[in-house]
Amino acid sequence: MNWINRRRWSAPVSLGFLLVTAFLWQGCYTFNGNRIPEEIESFTINFFTNQTNFVVPSLSQTFTEALKDKMAAETRLYLKDRGGDWEFSGAIVQYRNTPMAPTGNETTALNRLTIGVKVDFVNHKNEKENWSQTFTRFEDFEATQSLAEVEQELIRLITIQLVDDIYLKAASDW
Repeated sequence: MNWINRRRWSAPVSLGFLLVTAFLWQGCYTFNGNRIPEEIESFTINFFTNQTNFVVPSLSQTFTEALKDKMAAETRLYLKDRGGDWEFSGAIVQYRNTPMAPTGNETTALNRLTIGVKVDFVNHKNEKENWSQTFTRFEDFEATQSLAEVEQELIRLITIQLVDDIYLKAASDW
């Protein structure tokens, strides 16, 4: 008898599971999509200058190229040197190495590299969507390592995070 009751409920439960899964799948699809209107066809990314006191020679180029690559890879838009429908400009405004996680011996176990980028976004097709925002990300590293030893890898990791944040702000529908 117990087997029969389970058998009777399996079809409705399976159907309900499929409906819930389909609903969630649809939600995930639109959640990950972008909201780029059809009239937007191109983008321009101006060079992001380094306005911090600590100058890393490759930082501006690394960041600017990473943002170009992200927009080209994740959207249907094409890159224009000037006059794109969407235009990104700004500057690297923060580059800071700070001690974190103090220990009892007046030393620290971790250091933190923080990079901040001010971004001005202009939608030349709809000025109501223009915005200006500073994005900040960081990575921690062992205090036993010097910044010089880990700097390029940390810059790479932080740049990926910053570019993702900027992309989501510009092209996401959530």
